[in-house]
Amino acid sequence: MATDELSSKLNRRLLIEEGAEEPVAVEEPEPEAAENGSEEEKPSTASADPELGAKLLRRGELNDGQAEPQRPSMKVFNPHTEFKEFSRKQIKDMEKTFKTYDAGHDNYIDLMELKLMMEKLGAPQTHLGLKNMIKEVDEDLDNKLSFREFLLIFRKAAAGELSEDSGLSVLARLSEIDVSTEGVKGAKTFFEAKVQAINESSKYEAEIRQEQEDKKKQAEDQKQRRAAFKELQSAFK
Repeated sequence: MATDELSSKLNRRLLIEEGAEEPVAVEEPEPEAAENGSEEEKPSTASADPELGAKLLRRGELNDGQAEPQRPSMKVFNPHTEFKEFSRKQIKDMEKTFKTYDAGHDNYIDLMELKLMMEKLGAPQTHLGLKNMIKEVDEDLDNKLSFREFLLIFRKAAAGELSEDSGLSVLARLSEIDVSTEGVKGAKTFFEAKVQAINESSKYEAEIRQEQEDKKKQAEDQKQRRAAFKELQSAFK
């Protein structure tokens, strides 16, 4: 009863602060009664809804000027420059997998979408297991996976930073994206780092050239098919 009453009070206070309700004047209790009342309510505060308490605490900090409101980051994310250990093809495969399970098309995989993903991969997880999977790479603490955080799973898997029985390790293993051939490469010396950077740059350029060649070849094939079709049409006229 005490928990329900306190939760009701906390909810009402939030509504008043947001302007959804008008405050109601109450009489000040006697000092003795107030002290007794505070002593009685202390145990119920500890058992109150933690999420509601956290919201109330943060709103109080915002009102007192002790906290800054969260603002979305304006930084542009480029997977090819931030995740250089992966080839363009690997990142495209990861992006394709991510979009497959982003059922809401909001560029995030939330808890329910991750649940569906693990079930389709044949490795269903408990509710707590799913929450722990997100928590392990959830850098912005929004309780869902962005594409960048999704890529972090495969970076950790390639670096051997995930335990074999963890949900993320299972996800990386069953997603049919091979990261073992690339891995997360570290240079032992400055010169090795320089050579590695040059090699990665050359590889990146080679992949772009290959993509351009593939597109050019496809365009040529389409052109030849159209010409052959027109020639066939003219033969029947």
